[in-house]
Amino acid sequence: MTTVRLGTGIGWRPEIADAVEAMPGIDWVEVVAENVCPGHPPASLLRLRERGVTVVPHGVSLGLGGAERPGEGRLTALAERATALGSPLVTEHIAFVRAGGPLTASPGIEAGHLLPVPRTRDALAVLCENVRIAQEALPVPLAVENIAALFSWPGEEMTEGQFLYELADRTGVRLLIDVANLHTNHVNRGEDPAKALGELPVEAIAYVHVAGGFERDGVWHDSHAHPVPRPVLDILTDLASRVSPPGVLLERDENFPPPAELERELVAIREAVEAGARARVASAPEPVREPAAAEPVAGAARERLALAQTAVLSSLVAGTPVPEGFDRTRMRVQARALAAKRADVVAKVAPELPEILGDGYRPAFLAYAQTRPMTGGYRHDALAFAEHLLRPGRVDSPRTRRALRDWHHDRSGPRPRAPRPTARLARATHRALLRR
Repeated sequence: MTTVRLGTGIGWRPEIADAVEAMPGIDWVEVVAENVCPGHPPASLLRLRERGVTVVPHGVSLGLGGAERPGEGRLTALAERATALGSPLVTEHIAFVRAGGPLTASPGIEAGHLLPVPRTRDALAVLCENVRIAQEALPVPLAVENIAALFSWPGEEMTEGQFLYELADRTGVRLLIDVANLHTNHVNRGEDPAKALGELPVEAIAYVHVAGGFERDGVWHDSHAHPVPRPVLDILTDLASRVSPPGVLLERDENFPPPAELERELVAIREAVEAGARARVASAPEPVREPAAAEPVAGAARERLALAQTAVLSSLVAGTPVPEGFDRTRMRVQARALAAKRADVVAKVAPELPEILGDGYRPAFLAYAQTRPMTGGYRHDALAFAEHLLRPGRVDSPRTRRALRDWHHDRSGPRPRAPRPTARLARATHRALLRR
């Protein structure tokens, strides 16, 4: 497989679109695939494409590490985005994002976040088959990313490096190595980044992610909202001392700093890669081997993985007991992080809810999320939260209850209840009065 040389890039987000267009030395950008409509890409991305800037769609919802086979609809959507953007490859995560369903004869539940797969033979066999299914459905090569994790699975049979090596060897898939996630797993799980890099098939690397985070109470949170710390840059230098990375990308998802600060981070990233290049021993890289023959996955392996992942996810989002062998403290941290993310994203997709509920929005949502897992997307979650609050005794204020009911009717009905401009103005005025 031919390696695509990407260069230095940055994650494209609507909030920094103008800044990205104006930045010098940007060779490529990465965009969250689910945030792009194939028929109507953002004008900023089209302008970048016209200038020759490569755009790579980065998926977050496929769930390749889950027990279920990847959904045909999600694969089609990812393929459409790759075609619409003229991308040379697409990327996804080695993670599971949902559980339950037919394999466990239980309701499906969503994490709303990327969760780690166990590094076991069962999980590897399922992941390899899922990756092959995705590769066959996509019009361009696929690369998969190692994720950050707050907790470890008990009884794991491989290190991260060994797991990724086996995955690449069996499927021929490219790897997207996130050096910030290696740092996260070093702090949270005691895993040595240098050992992980030493075990990786570095010749299979498609590109590299670099991002920031923060440490609290001994736990590193991969926030993508803070500056890139020196230890992450040092891991990048270590990686670049072993192989010339085809591309390196700075990720930032929120709390965006001024453009000049982002440019300084890009300079630091380039310097870290150059430092690694100076240390690299001149030697020909091992060629990427052809994928090994596909091994059939026994249905029992999927069922075992499904039961294990459902028990873990249920404990994180539905308040069921933590499975035996897991660190209960870390699982509580993960559960709180998932609930907080749900609250934040619902506030973005349904900004009227924080307006209607005011300071009561966040505590009400976090209480709701403790025992009510997400069963669909975030828009569905917003509606379910409103329905929960509209039950008798949940909201004391008649005015707040009325505004919440009106919002729910508008969002859940076949069409807006009052589409006329005067009616929209009346509702806006009503919401403004509620905030006083």
